[in-house]
Amino acid sequence: MPAEGLLSQAKRLLVGEPIPSHLAHHERFSRLTGLAVLSSDALSSVAYATEEILRVLVLVGIGALSFATPIAFVIAAILAIVVFSYRQTIHAYPSGGGAYIVAKDNLGEMPALIAAAALLIDYVLTVAVSIAAGVAALTSAFPQMHVNRVELTLGFVLVLMLGNLRGIRESGRIFAIPTYMFVVSLLGLIAVGAWRALSAPIHPIAAVLLIQPAGDTLTLFLLLTAFSNGCTAMTGVEAVSNGVPAFKPPESKNAAATMVMMAVLSITMFVGITLLAHAYHVVPSEQETVVSQIARGVFGGRGWPYYVVQAATMLILVLAANTAYADFPRLASILARDRYVPRQLMNQGDRLAFSNGIIGLSVFASVLLVAYGGDTHSLIPLYMIGVFVSFTLSQAGMVVHWRKLKGPGWKTSAFINGFGAIVTGIVLVIVAITKTLEGAWIVLLLIPVIVVLFKETRKHYDHVADGFCFCA
Repeated sequence: MPAEGLLSQAKRLLVGEPIPSHLAHHERFSRLTGLAVLSSDALSSVAYATEEILRVLVLVGIGALSFATPIAFVIAAILAIVVFSYRQTIHAYPSGGGAYIVAKDNLGEMPALIAAAALLIDYVLTVAVSIAAGVAALTSAFPQMHVNRVELTLGFVLVLMLGNLRGIRESGRIFAIPTYMFVVSLLGLIAVGAWRALSAPIHPIAAVLLIQPAGDTLTLFLLLTAFSNGCTAMTGVEAVSNGVPAFKPPESKNAAATMVMMAVLSITMFVGITLLAHAYHVVPSEQETVVSQIARGVFGGRGWPYYVVQAATMLILVLAANTAYADFPRLASILARDRYVPRQLMNQGDRLAFSNGIIGLSVFASVLLVAYGGDTHSLIPLYMIGVFVSFTLSQAGMVVHWRKLKGPGWKTSAFINGFGAIVTGIVLVIVAITKTLEGAWIVLLLIPVIVVLFKETRKHYDHVADGFCFCA
């Protein structure tokens, strides 16, 4: 058999038979599938957001860990504000209101390209951070696997890439069960943990390799650092507004309802985990996650309920990367249509997925995971710059949008989005200041570099188009 025939058969085995393009409307999400695919990043981030707050506060001392609770409530309030603002974006942009589209329509080319660069970086980091955190959940349950965490992360990237190459509907089926398994298991953990904390005295949880206090002073800067760390709980919020066209009709209504469901679940789980961490006197450890410690404390050891929680946490964290797999290729295809990236990223594969974007995302994430040794805490400082750049530009763009339209109730809408822009802008400044020395400078440097590449690519395509026009 010719080599081309063998390659074709291997491709069919891995990604399935081609889907006719006229069946694309059958590949759309219901609310439940959309929640699983597009909200898994936001939902899963609660598994490590509390831990990131505690890892900063513990440097002062065990007593400082109590500040995690008020910090969590502030973050929850900001998350609610951002979600409420993005619901307006969903209704205003039913064709997909990502930060790039909103900024392009209302703020101009340069803000739009900054938003696009920030989002592309954010999606790559979403894959890297989510998978690294998922492997951390796995190695917490099975410490002997800790030495192989880089290999494990790369294996999960491969699985996700193949799953998404099979197409939207199949990826939704694959990822729905683990998402809801995580939600049910974590809500169950919170309910049982709260009942036990209220009904009997709690003994501190014994753990190995605890992070020892460094005797730091509790300063405003340190509290802001803990706050910025905890803002990882807000990552992934924009994914639903980016993916409005992927929902079944009525698209805007289904997407808005999905975003509200996501917000309610995220806030409940994030605040619940933080309160349990305080009630059970959890101290962050180098080899065991905070959720793992809480599960041991609540369920009295490593019995089957503990392993259910850890399995669900690992799966949702790994599969949370699917949010990026849904949005990175879509954004890349829009940028390709506008001639800011190579046109090959605009093409859909046999399974109606943007195959080149999926493969590119997998390669970039794999490079990051190898470079940072698959360590979640090393990747986190890079993570939030892109998130809050896109948040702020999107909400600022919506203010201009309402001012241009001046329809009924436009002032109220503009106020809501303006307030969202101010809040996320303040958080962006805090994150940039507190995270720059921890590695965020790399992202601050990459964004303008990528914008230059966008403009050079556009210049190339414009030059080629002018050449054809001249010849004609």
